[in-house]
Amino acid sequence: MTGKRAYLDHNASAPLLPEARAAMLAALEAGANASSVHADGREARRMVEQARRDVAALVGGKSEHVVFTSGATEAASTLLSPEWRLGRAPVRMARLIVCATDHPCFLSGGRFPPEAITVVGVDGDGVVDLGALEALLAGHDREEGLALVAIHAANNETGVIQPVREVARIAKAHGAVLVVDAVQAVGRIPIDISEGYGDFLILTSHKIGGPKGAGAFVGVTDLMMPAPLIRGGGQEKGHRPGTENVAAIAGFGAAARTALAGLGDMDAMRARRDAFEAALLELAPDAAVHGSKAERLANTLFFSVPGVKAETAQIAFDLADVSLSAGSACSSGKVGASHVLKAMGVESDLGALRVSIGRETGEAELAAFRAALAKMMERRAARVNAA
Repeated sequence: MTGKRAYLDHNASAPLLPEARAAMLAALEAGANASSVHADGREARRMVEQARRDVAALVGGKSEHVVFTSGATEAASTLLSPEWRLGRAPVRMARLIVCATDHPCFLSGGRFPPEAITVVGVDGDGVVDLGALEALLAGHDREEGLALVAIHAANNETGVIQPVREVARIAKAHGAVLVVDAVQAVGRIPIDISEGYGDFLILTSHKIGGPKGAGAFVGVTDLMMPAPLIRGGGQEKGHRPGTENVAAIAGFGAAARTALAGLGDMDAMRARRDAFEAALLELAPDAAVHGSKAERLANTLFFSVPGVKAETAQIAFDLADVSLSAGSACSSGKVGASHVLKAMGVESDLGALRVSIGRETGEAELAAFRAALAKMMERRAARVNAA
């Protein structure tokens, strides 16, 4: 992220924004526990509540419906629960329906037993099969309990944007609860939870230029809530006990405020992404751009090059001072077959590479990518000629 390196891995983690850094330093200077009633504690609480308002504003929600967590995975594990409450009355979720290209924290099912989890497929571009989803919900016996649908708004590998409002319409028609993983989408496409965009959204700070270790889930209301994942004190209204990480939350809020202000930059972002794609197809005309026929995030390019193994190519890019990913970066550095490509029906032993850019990405990063790719294509041609 520094020096002469070209950082093209924003979907894994965006560089820390100056605004977030400043907010974190101010919170660290404050130092107090946000639950303390003295003046220092009240100042820490003010920072948390300002961040809550900023995160809510980013998704058109209400601050009182924001629950801070340590990240998106914890938020998912909290929401993907069979046990909920409507006021004081228990509510049971009998079935979880997830999308085949969802993040592993959705595919693992949270607190649902494996036999209660159903996976709905996608088409060749990675778009969820709405007909299959509707059939599953129509066949669900509501006497056993409610159905919970979990889907990502935009895919972390391909950038493909799901038809969330249509999913929400289907879920509502069948009395299901909808949880949307908005981690990659927030700050990159407009999201308004008050306008038919699901019942709960999951967010995380470090994808939008905030610090790692802060996330949230946001509800349309707080009338029906999942059983807490963590039990303890009364922080976050009891939905997520534990002393708040004020510095990380403050940084999250500042990043959310900056992301909301920058939503109008997406046309420029798309033009930069398209320049990377044009360079790719110029140097490797046989490359496959995955999800290219669907609506995609303006910052994401996911591609395979025949004869080039993604893992090897990632190392070559790294040695050329270009940081990008072979698939997602959510398995502790593990590089393996992409479940996203498999769900899309793409058969390949070579894997794929992901370029994901940010607002600061410019001509220098494009030139570095082009130069590294050109050398890679020269080596591929040499191998072919030698054979």
